[in-house]
Amino acid sequence: MTVETQSAPYDEMLLDGAPRETHRALAATLDELGTEGLAERARQRDSYLDRHGITFTLGERERPLPMDLVPRLITASEWTNVEAGVIQRLQALELFLADVYGDMQVLHDRVIPHNMVTSSTHFHRQAWGLKPANNVRIHVSGIDLIRDEVGVFRVLEDNLRNPSGVSYVLENRRTLAHVLPEVFAKHRVRPITEYPERLLEALRASAPEDVSDPNVVVLTPGVHNSAHYEHAFLARYMGIELVEGRDLYCRDGRVWMRTTSGPRVVDVIYRRIDDDFLDPVHLLPDSVLGVPGLINVARAGRVGIANAIGNGVADDKAIYPYVPALIRYYLNEEPILPNVDTYDLSDPDQRDHVIANIESMVVKPADGSGGYGLVMGPTATEKELICAIAAVKSDPRGWIA
Repeated sequence: MTVETQSAPYDEMLLDGAPRETHRALAATLDELGTEGLAERARQRDSYLDRHGITFTLGERERPLPMDLVPRLITASEWTNVEAGVIQRLQALELFLADVYGDMQVLHDRVIPHNMVTSSTHFHRQAWGLKPANNVRIHVSGIDLIRDEVGVFRVLEDNLRNPSGVSYVLENRRTLAHVLPEVFAKHRVRPITEYPERLLEALRASAPEDVSDPNVVVLTPGVHNSAHYEHAFLARYMGIELVEGRDLYCRDGRVWMRTTSGPRVVDVIYRRIDDDFLDPVHLLPDSVLGVPGLINVARAGRVGIANAIGNGVADDKAIYPYVPALIRYYLNEEPILPNVDTYDLSDPDQRDHVIANIESMVVKPADGSGGYGLVMGPTATEKELICAIAAVKSDPRGWIA
């Protein structure tokens, strides 16, 4: 694999200095508003977000959600391709998860190195043999996409554990419709407001098979979590209870919720807590966020957990380069959405090449998420690059580039 010289990024709005055919109406709207008009709409946006408490936590500071007034347009044909590609990718990853927590045939067939899976920090042996009621482990996914320099959508990474952000998608759409209605008047925009209903439908479908009217809850770490706004938002719009670990307990092979009118059985848990904290009996013993004995109840098929425990092995960044091969192996299809060219740093030759060209690379921790620990070679300081090289050399399996 070689490092190519950087070319200009793809311009979604302009082609040869003029608006693309698909973007002419948007460009005309922005021109009509002008600089002062856009500044006023930006003021209205900030006021709207602040008034509705649409915030996120950055460090120790809570701030309104940053939102670009200029929307990104995706044509119907582009979206059809993206949708098919995401569905294909998730089908393969579902089969991969069922395989690695079952027969492990993919490892026996050497499609992916055995130690690549078993050395993942998110491969939980406690979940081996645990089969969800409807065989779905990835109820909610966050597939990050970028456009390359010629405009092709590529998958940057997969998020299959506790992906956050959909509440901001919904609030962004509502905010934009409020402060920039002209855009919606000139375009046919696909609706997204049905998301909470569709999520609830998916969660209810993951209940134990003999439950006709499942009780679903959202399990949050608490108000100090950076994504607590979203946890409360989704619980409210789905019309279900928002609970913490202390609100639940296991007894007689079921999960129960404490209520003012007495215990109530819980059939499905949409958990927004990391695997390690979910069950102090089987995972971190000092966790106070989870529910002791939860894995035993799940293994007995008496509660559905979304997303499933152990999903992180499939979104491990070191597994990411093998996803196209997994699509071919499980589905006998060519990937619709390509990966970004990626280096496996456990391979000595690729590692040497990356280190020699570190200033042109993006280096990521294999078990990271949310952009934490990422090093952008072109903008990094010399000290940051030296530290990145040292980290890669000391733990090649822990990084990709």
